[in-house]
Amino acid sequence: MRTTMTLDDDIAAKLKAEGRRSGRSFRETVNEMLRRGLSIKRSRSTKKPFSVVTRDLGKLVPGLTLDSVGDLLEQVEGPLYR
Repeated sequence: MRTTMTLDDDIAAKLKAEGRRSGRSFRETVNEMLRRGLSIKRSRSTKKPFSVVTRDLGKLVPGLTLDSVGDLLEQVEGPLYR
């Protein structure tokens, strides 16, 4: 299929450099890069979504709370913890 595209200068330069490096024509290089990009996009969508597994930390020392990290650090390490 013949079509007209406008490429950014930096992309065109990278495609031309890759074509020179590999010995392929500009057309072959563009098609190969598009195939690679489209196949990566497809394979990413099949990955399982990231999830966080939570664990119970048990009971804290009486008087300590996880509501404020700054307050917790000051209680454990003293007022000069920074």
